[in-house]
Amino acid sequence: MAEGAMNGSTGAPVETDAVIVGAGPVGLFAVFELGLLDIKAHVVDILDKPGGQCAELYPEKPIYDIPGLPIVTGQELTDRLMTQIKPFGATFHLGHRVDALERLGEGRFRLVTDAGTQFLTKVVVIAAGGGSFTPKRPPLAGIEAYEGKSVFYSVRRIEDFRGKDVLIVGGGDSALDWVLNLQPVANRLTLLHRRDEFRGAPHSVEKMRSLVADKKMDLRIGQVTALHGDNGALSAATIRAKDGEVRIDCSRLLPFFGLTMKLGPVANWGLNLDENLIPVDTEKFQTSEAGIFAVGDINTYPGKLKLILSGFHEVALMAQAAYHIVYPGKKLLFQYTTSSSSLQKKLGVS
Repeated sequence: MAEGAMNGSTGAPVETDAVIVGAGPVGLFAVFELGLLDIKAHVVDILDKPGGQCAELYPEKPIYDIPGLPIVTGQELTDRLMTQIKPFGATFHLGHRVDALERLGEGRFRLVTDAGTQFLTKVVVIAAGGGSFTPKRPPLAGIEAYEGKSVFYSVRRIEDFRGKDVLIVGGGDSALDWVLNLQPVANRLTLLHRRDEFRGAPHSVEKMRSLVADKKMDLRIGQVTALHGDNGALSAATIRAKDGEVRIDCSRLLPFFGLTMKLGPVANWGLNLDENLIPVDTEKFQTSEAGIFAVGDINTYPGKLKLILSGFHEVALMAQAAYHIVYPGKKLLFQYTTSSSSLQKKLGVS
């Protein structure tokens, strides 16, 4: 499965059958249901890894209402779905936000991301959960001048951090994951957290502490109070700890202060909205715009339940409708994976 994630492209538009906006569990299962019907998909998500809210906000939190899985964590569910959709070779564009959508003639849509990547597609599936995730900005004077130049809220290209003095702030999985990924390429890496306890996975905490013990990185307890630099180029940060303030050199800052959810650019796509949710029918889960579907927590209809399993149901019916858009005039023969040799062949289990 290709992941065209960390670097946007401003070249020729990507042509595909379907674009799925959102890589949470429902968006991932949409890859599966569409794939069974020979509908190729590209998946776009503003986060830097698949899983959406499940993987980002509660990767270790148990989920008890997924059919057939009495208990599964958000990360485990994501991993299982990624394994399940592997046969269909979806391309992922992670760390991208879809900013614009327009209907073209010829029954297609053009989508444009904040990184300049363009898609030409017949079907759009909005599976954005509660909307787009927006990183929480640290309350630091003048931080806006550094954003996008030396202060970043996600990592799109590891190479941009090679040889740099990197300061990572946070104590969750995102902060620890990037500590472990960037430590080998950074000139010097410092992790800063307000207390010497971490919310991340225990094995990540153990690896981080091992690097600190081996003097391959620094761990500081405290908070950032000021940034120093010129013209967007960060040179140092002031940290307040129990024993006073100290200034440390850094040319890159990655603050992981959590995320807020907003409807984001979807609000400007010309769709009917109801209190920041997208109304859909319950036959196709299509929006007010033909060819654009909304599944999962971002949609609304009479009797809607915001459950992952409800989203899975919605995806199955959406895919049936999408087939007739991608393959107009072609008859759809409904098949079961348990008995269809052609579906089993697609899944690689025949």
